Amino acid sequence: MKYIILICDGAADWPIKQLENKTIFEATETPYLDQIASISRMGLLKTVPDGMKPGSECANMSIMGYRPEKDLSGRGPLEALSAGVPLNDSDIAFRCNLITIENNFIKDYSAGHITTEEGRILINYLQSKIKIEGVDFYPGIQYRHILRLNGNIFSEEIETTPPHDVLDKNYKDFLPKPKDPKNYKAIKTSELIIDLIKQSNELLRSHEINQIRQSKGKRIASHIFPWSGGKKPNIEPFSKKFGLNGSVISAVDLIFGIGIAAGLDPIYVKGATGLPDTNYKGKVEAALEELKTKDFVYLHIEAIDEMAHTGDYQKKMNALKDFDQYIVKPIFEAEELFNQELCIAILPDHPTPCEIRTHSREPVPFVIYNPQQKINNPRKFSEKNAKNGEYGLIENGEDFIYLLTNN
Repeated sequence: MKYIILICDGAADWPIKQLENKTIFEATETPYLDQIASISRMGLLKTVPDGMKPGSECANMSIMGYRPEKDLSGRGPLEALSAGVPLNDSDIAFRCNLITIENNFIKDYSAGHITTEEGRILINYLQSKIKIEGVDFYPGIQYRHILRLNGNIFSEEIETTPPHDVLDKNYKDFLPKPKDPKNYKAIKTSELIIDLIKQSNELLRSHEINQIRQSKGKRIASHIFPWSGGKKPNIEPFSKKFGLNGSVISAVDLIFGIGIAAGLDPIYVKGATGLPDTNYKGKVEAALEELKTKDFVYLHIEAIDEMAHTGDYQKKMNALKDFDQYIVKPIFEAEELFNQELCIAILPDHPTPCEIRTHSREPVPFVIYNPQQKINNPRKFSEKNAKNGEYGLIENGEDFIYLLTNN
């Protein structure tokens, strides 16, 4: 058998008043997703273990069959793997957003979805200007970049906050702080990052790129905001854990990083942006090509989550329609190419309710289509139908992968 997991990032939601108290899944026309739900088994998957924050790093690592409570060292080192940042065993890598702060309030976690070209120029500029021992900046994709610290000098034992969790709030209330107020290295690290945030503002505001963006009415990259630091991950290869070789396809460094840590091949698709203008066709073609020689493909679509973070439910619905039309449909129609031996799982990694514009921790709906085990139960793909589905609640991603593979 062949296996593919289709991730509609952040698509799960809460009931929305303007949609007659329906969720995004319930209110959006998704004929192909609903068709699959009607001939397949559904359930809920708990992607965020108790006591952990509902970040994409935690949720996607769960869905890939790992246990974040023991396997996750931080988002930063996973993204660093994808970006090709050299890490030794002591180095600490943080995710480093370019963000927009206005009058001390975080207005945009993505600096107006700054382009990759603009973002790289700005991060390389900071690298050339900020000369501190053990401190280096590395460019990533769009607003997502990497801050690497020397672990012999600094500590990962600090508390940080994702900027998308605190939109329209005063950034000074969410600056890094040591987990242990008596840990000197952690105190030093917190103070360093606070200083870097301040220095970045002084440097970035005068940069030509920001001046041009401002003249065009776009949000500028006014500050950096590092978060989720950790050391290089060491997890069991997917091929050894589940006996399958595979690939990961995305537009997001984090997803590639989890895949690389798991020994999956990263497949980079030209024109993959992580936004509604992403190259859907290219991603599907790449997935089908990989399935010719691989057992497993993890195909991740970011756009729905990005729209959810704006709080605009109509934009989120449109992004879900695109997922249904341009991802679910062609993958489902291609199933016949694999002689009734392609299993398809579809699910979000976590909810991103438009009401709060950030992630929440409820279990997510999933469907597993097995061409050899079809059922007949006409229904819509939704949180409610998944809750009443055949699989019930699956407590962790490891069991989910065993369920998918009939192991």
